[in-house]
Amino acid sequence: MSRLQLAEVLELLPQLLWLPNFLLLLLLIALPYSCCVSALAPVDGNPEVTALFGVRQALYDPHNALVSWDVNYLSPCTFMWVQCSAQQVVTSIDLSSLGFSGSLSPFIGSLPNLEYLILQNNNISGSLPVELGNLTKLLHLDLSNNSFQGPIPSTFANLKSLTSLQLKLNHLSGPFPKFLSTIRSLTTLDVSYNNLSGFVPNLTLPNLIVQGNPLLCGWSTGTECPGDPPLPLMANVNGSTQYATTVTRRSNPGAVAGGLSLGAMLLVALFALSLLWWRRRRNKQVFFDVNEQQDPDVLLGQLKKFSFRELQIATDNFHSKNILGKGGFGNVYKGYLSDGTLVAVKRLKGEGSPGAETQFQMEVEMISLAVHRNLLRLRGFCMTPTERLLVYPYMSNGSVASRLRDKVCGRPALDWLTRKRIALGSARGLLYLHEHCDPKIIHRDVKAANILLDDDFEAVVGDFGLAKLLDHRDSHVTTAVRGTVGHIAPEYLSTGQSSEKTDVFGYGVLLLELITGQRAFEFGRLSNHNDMMLLDWVKKLQAEKRLDLLVDIDLKTDYNPLELEEMVQVALLCTQVLPAERPKMLDVVRMLEGDGLAERWEQWREVESRRCQEALALPNRYCELVEDSSWDIEAIQLSGPR
Repeated sequence: MSRLQLAEVLELLPQLLWLPNFLLLLLLIALPYSCCVSALAPVDGNPEVTALFGVRQALYDPHNALVSWDVNYLSPCTFMWVQCSAQQVVTSIDLSSLGFSGSLSPFIGSLPNLEYLILQNNNISGSLPVELGNLTKLLHLDLSNNSFQGPIPSTFANLKSLTSLQLKLNHLSGPFPKFLSTIRSLTTLDVSYNNLSGFVPNLTLPNLIVQGNPLLCGWSTGTECPGDPPLPLMANVNGSTQYATTVTRRSNPGAVAGGLSLGAMLLVALFALSLLWWRRRRNKQVFFDVNEQQDPDVLLGQLKKFSFRELQIATDNFHSKNILGKGGFGNVYKGYLSDGTLVAVKRLKGEGSPGAETQFQMEVEMISLAVHRNLLRLRGFCMTPTERLLVYPYMSNGSVASRLRDKVCGRPALDWLTRKRIALGSARGLLYLHEHCDPKIIHRDVKAANILLDDDFEAVVGDFGLAKLLDHRDSHVTTAVRGTVGHIAPEYLSTGQSSEKTDVFGYGVLLLELITGQRAFEFGRLSNHNDMMLLDWVKKLQAEKRLDLLVDIDLKTDYNPLELEEMVQVALLCTQVLPAERPKMLDVVRMLEGDGLAERWEQWREVESRRCQEALALPNRYCELVEDSSWDIEAIQLSGPR
């Protein structure tokens, strides 16, 4: 405590003599502690973890959706519903439709890199924290369909990057937020169905929605304000300023006639639009159970429902020049949305295609559940009686397979450091599916063609079409084996039984693809018939200690021999024949980060040595199964650009 603070306490002592002695003693002890506690508060943990934990503490979470938001974690990037950038800072929080109540903590303002905050469809109450104005990088703020009260904080004027502000269906009051007119990037402002009041200026916004606020007035609301506020300037004619005026009984007959004609035309147009809407609604097929009070353009949290016409225009009517890739269930097209956003549109084959309906619903469900920086995020979908389409972010660098094997003039090969980053990012994405989703998710088709690369060459795991929800009550046996030859685990190939270890096997083969640049199964690899399988070839060269022959020729000598050996070891541990002996993805991530590989590799060598002595040749039996043409295996490439 400083001398000044001590002097202030001593001046207060005569006024406190009426207190019992023991209360006075407690007060004297507490005062210096309260003065100094702020100096003791900071901890060495990640400030974003602390902020998110503070947000969690203020919310009532009946379903334990935020159980992973632990203050003891070193990084928030493994928290459910949170996305991070390449710099490991929080950029997106999506807590929509999770049943929260309680309040929004001021700690939310301690995430300076946040770009997306979505809390829609909960029952969060209290006032909007003024600290939201600290989020100067925020692009999209959606607090709609909650129970927020009080005015819209003036600090929102600091959100200079904001493009969309959704505040509809709350209990907000106070004046209309005119200060938002200073945000030039703002394109959508929805404050409908609140209790706002006052004059609404003529904001130049493409989407301004204010209905449901009976105390608002102005041109945007269709209601005149008392006292006739100044009208907007329209033009300068013959040196005099002209203003927009409303039609009154004193208006000239020509203006009245023009107004009546315009009104009649509007009535006819309104009747035609109503008839069209009624006919479309009568023929509409229901896909999701959506509350009719919700915005029909947004379903399943952030997912947008696109019209078929919108996607037709975006892809130039699905022109062949825009095809990014082809798969068993349809093609993927490059497209430009009306706002200029570049996307990948996956058009599933028609209803006659076996499994198309199941494929569509499964991908929508899978990807809406799984949110992680190393997983492909679904932007939206389109469903008509004859069409099923999925819309994804465009991955500018294509798939790992295309970068490894499609030699495009002027495009450099993936260097060794980038391949290591791809290996680690893919492992983290699969770890999230296996450990952090409830129910857990099995991908079932892990391969280089299904790992996409964003602008920064960050690995993004795509193609959840073959994924399977791992509910603890379900058996994991499927009726048809689907996947890609060379990536399929032996137990899945022979029995149809899949588990997390099925993905681990596919991931091990993916590592070998990254090292060699070759396909997992190739007839022309070598003259030796047994070496059509990449895995068998690698095992042979590893046993002969000739790993340098494995390295992709595009790398030349630009790689680390020690790291090469370690990556091969991880791949061979992942591709063991018996599922129980393969590591979990958590262990794989740790080994790639340099933790525990040496011990596990030594154990593997001892087991392999013992098996060789016993002449147990399970890998050969696996090769025979793969080469048997009686197996019905579909090589499928699904969502995302190729």
